[in-house]
Amino acid sequence: MTKSTNVTGSEAGFGASAAEDSVGMIRSEERLALGTEVVASERVRVEKYIVTEERTFTVTVRREEVRLVREPLDGTSVGGTGTGALESDGDLELTLSEEQVVVTKQIVPVERVRVRKEWHTGQQDVSATVRSERIEFTAPEA
Repeated sequence: MTKSTNVTGSEAGFGASAAEDSVGMIRSEERLALGTEVVASERVRVEKYIVTEERTFTVTVRREEVRLVREPLDGTSVGGTGTGALESDGDLELTLSEEQVVVTKQIVPVERVRVRKEWHTGQQDVSATVRSERIEFTAPEA
């Protein structure tokens, strides 16, 4: 047989109801509240640098050359004085020309690069231990 004491239900941690012969108890348990928070994960840097590479092109160039053309005379179409006499100032001087390759460089914009941040969604498994209270009733043996 159990011995009765004068401790009320509310003093013992039990909730007393309207009727004093009935007492109650609150059972509690832990529940997980899941959420996310944004934290800094890494720092990135965008750099622009110059790469040098050798380029080779083939360019067609022209140059003048002298070619001597001899034509026989029939005696009637003689230029100059027409006498056929030798002249002392019979030198010819020509200036020859040639093309030379000229290389110039110019900076031309070719591309705009933008940096944009995007969110990617994935799944992550989370495990945690939770506690819960259990209530047992033990009746006194008769």
